[in-house]
Amino acid sequence: MRPFLFIHKNGGNNQSSSSVTSAHLPTNLKDETQRFKVIIETIEDGVILIDSEQQILLMNPGAGILCGWAPEDATGIGADAIIKFVNDKGEPIDSENNPLLNVFNSGESIKQDNLFILKKDSKQISVAVSVSPLLGDRGKVSAAVAVMRDITKEREEEQQRADFISTASHEMRTPVAAIEGYLALALNEKVANIDSKARGYLEKAHSSTQHLGKLFQDLLTSAKAEDGRLTSNPVVIELGEFLDKLYADLKLVADKKGLEMDFRASNDKTLNATMDSEGGERVIRPLYYVNVDPERLREVITNLFDNAVKYTPGGRISLGLTGNKQVAQCYIRDTGPGIPAEDLPHLFQKLYRVDNSATRTIGGTGLGLYICRKIVEMYNGQIWVESTVGKGSTFFFNLPRLENEKAMKLQSKSAPGSSIQ
Repeated sequence: MRPFLFIHKNGGNNQSSSSVTSAHLPTNLKDETQRFKVIIETIEDGVILIDSEQQILLMNPGAGILCGWAPEDATGIGADAIIKFVNDKGEPIDSENNPLLNVFNSGESIKQDNLFILKKDSKQISVAVSVSPLLGDRGKVSAAVAVMRDITKEREEEQQRADFISTASHEMRTPVAAIEGYLALALNEKVANIDSKARGYLEKAHSSTQHLGKLFQDLLTSAKAEDGRLTSNPVVIELGEFLDKLYADLKLVADKKGLEMDFRASNDKTLNATMDSEGGERVIRPLYYVNVDPERLREVITNLFDNAVKYTPGGRISLGLTGNKQVAQCYIRDTGPGIPAEDLPHLFQKLYRVDNSATRTIGGTGLGLYICRKIVEMYNGQIWVESTVGKGSTFFFNLPRLENEKAMKLQSKSAPGSSIQ
């Protein structure tokens, strides 16, 4: 924390800020060490300093309150014995995910806001943690400083908002579904006779009702994704086969708008290559096995595809599959207007929408990409976008790839009649 700067003019010469500032401080704060001690002990956030042996060198009262230990009792003890991080189920996290320990391996600052601390009295509190490494000789991490903040109240408020959105969305979906059903009956020539003008009005009402139903569904899904209630029933699927079947349905939508569409699956000769009957090399498409919920995966791809169709006035949309031994990668590429560089880092945030002349006329909630991110992350995957204004955008997501042998074992375990649960 930098002191306020007081500059006094004296014969045209400026006095140094440090001497003037010290003159205006109380006697017990003139010493730099004392000032540091007062600041650390006064702030409400928890601050701890740990050495290369992961032992606590310093703990302020704020950290003591968070973990339930007196700072003087915790000094010299291993950080993992004092600061006990657990997940939302109260289970201890492993050392690889412990930011106080992991910072010494990564050498980079770590921020996490999804952890809980199990206090000495067994009470569990939600915390946001930021850990910064202190580099010594030859760039080696010699110590680390952690700042922790109690966010239990914020979590509770977020939960209340999510519960309200979830309840409201669920309750409103029922009457909207009924309205949509009655409008569909009114548009059915076998049920009702209406003139062309009335039919036009009803078709618009039906379309708007469908859009409203989709909005409520997105609100409900985003609320569940935010608080971890999103259901998932993962099974082993082969992505190439899955996408091939989905492509047929997506192409119909693209054709309806007059867009060209293709499905591209990589042919990696290093992974699968055999000899044909005439001795020539015949390349077989690699099998990309993943362990995900097919309906959730369909939701991701459909959301990305719908966006591509919505924002592409003409041209081509490509659905692609590639990868390596570690990941299977899907992408959807369009020839739309592209996305400005300043918007790219924010696209997967909740309720974020690109605000320009090309997007203002197109409806959207800003929830679709957020939901995609939460689903992909649920399976330890990654999602991102690359775009050039005027040339188009490509949305990618990676999922952990299963080795063929492991995929077969998992499939056999989940097969009907299997005795292994």
